Amino acid sequence: MTISDQLPEVLEWLFKCDPLEVKAVEQRARLLFLDTLGCLITGLAKPEPSALAESLAGLEPGSVKLPNGPRMSIESAAFIAGTAACWDEACEGLPRAHGRPGLHSFAAALPLGLAGRHTLGETLRSLVAGFELAGRLGECLRIRPGMHVDGTWGTFGAVMVAARLGGLTTKETISALQGAACHLPFSLYLPISQGATVRNTYVGDAARRGINAVLASRAGIYGPFGALEAFDELVLGSQDKEKRLEPAGVWLLLEGYLKPFAAARHVHYGAQAAIEWRSVNTDTAVINMLELAIYGEALTYCGNRAPLTAIQAQFSLTYGLAWTLVNGDLGPEAYFEDSLQNREVRRLESIVKLVEEPAFARNNRRAARLTVNGVVIPIEEVPGEPHLPLSRDEVTAKFVRYVDPILGSIRVRKAVDGILDGSLATGLADLFSAFDQ
Repeated sequence: MTISDQLPEVLEWLFKCDPLEVKAVEQRARLLFLDTLGCLITGLAKPEPSALAESLAGLEPGSVKLPNGPRMSIESAAFIAGTAACWDEACEGLPRAHGRPGLHSFAAALPLGLAGRHTLGETLRSLVAGFELAGRLGECLRIRPGMHVDGTWGTFGAVMVAARLGGLTTKETISALQGAACHLPFSLYLPISQGATVRNTYVGDAARRGINAVLASRAGIYGPFGALEAFDELVLGSQDKEKRLEPAGVWLLLEGYLKPFAAARHVHYGAQAAIEWRSVNTDTAVINMLELAIYGEALTYCGNRAPLTAIQAQFSLTYGLAWTLVNGDLGPEAYFEDSLQNREVRRLESIVKLVEEPAFARNNRRAARLTVNGVVIPIEEVPGEPHLPLSRDEVTAKFVRYVDPILGSIRVRKAVDGILDGSLATGLADLFSAFDQ
């Protein structure tokens, strides 16, 4: 069966079920929402996203107010939410899809939930539905070398969010998905290698595209059957005509991860090894030999050396390792301009030898092995993986760390309490107005 043939069953399930009846799903959805919101708020505080938000608010004024931002239209808010939330590369992901279904879905769910006067529960249900559909499609639609996954199949998460909140039928939603597939972008990895931050706009564009696809379908502008397969073949180069979607009833959300570090997930393995080394030695001046053995995909996407810009550093195995060896953590502060020029970090980064470990790839493992002055530190797992999820306290601590300097402790506490413990019947706009003042 083709992907398109399998869509109706999955969509019927996502429309008819209440994912929040499963306690583990509800808890994970609340944590995902809080974590991504924290990434949005800290990203929006950066000069470039802030300036873009002000420009869009002037061009497209509206009723949606993102935390600590100006009022703007739904589409502009979706664009800003996606752009700001990935600015520090601290968002979620789904390993089997090799991408971020939750981020793309969140960028649509937040502005639509606020503008439509939806409840927290309705917004979270749409977020889960978007994650589930995008994660399934992302597993099937594997990108080509030289591409970046953001902005591609994540669009389908935004479509699902808008369809669920907008009350579309299964037929209308399939039309919106096929219509969106007709003009998905060929997102390039190139900006990262050159340090260009336009990559950060990919998710926002996808969220806006997904919302418009739903509006078009509801207005009777239909997409063609088989567009998903055509995109897979003509753009992604796949020759496999029949791909299996994970069937209804399996919650991919529970397989996703939230990040303990602000960096591409591949960088986390070296960072975790650095923390292990620091548990017995914090004097990096003694280090004169560093070797990081890691799986091939990490070298492909995060082999950037001597990064000069934040986004290069976020996708740099060597920088993430060096920064964590010196500082014991890897957060947004690692990408400030003066941080990028830290002499000891630069010294350590320059002596790291990167080595591909074929055994990791053969066993389909994400793992790393750090050698420091001859001492070997193996890393088989990092916090956030499905069997080692970040706890509620850890996600809360990350949110507080990121957002407290921007909103202050009182507003941060209100946000945490409202999102993690608030009634699902609470209006999302009411919840936000309580802490965004």
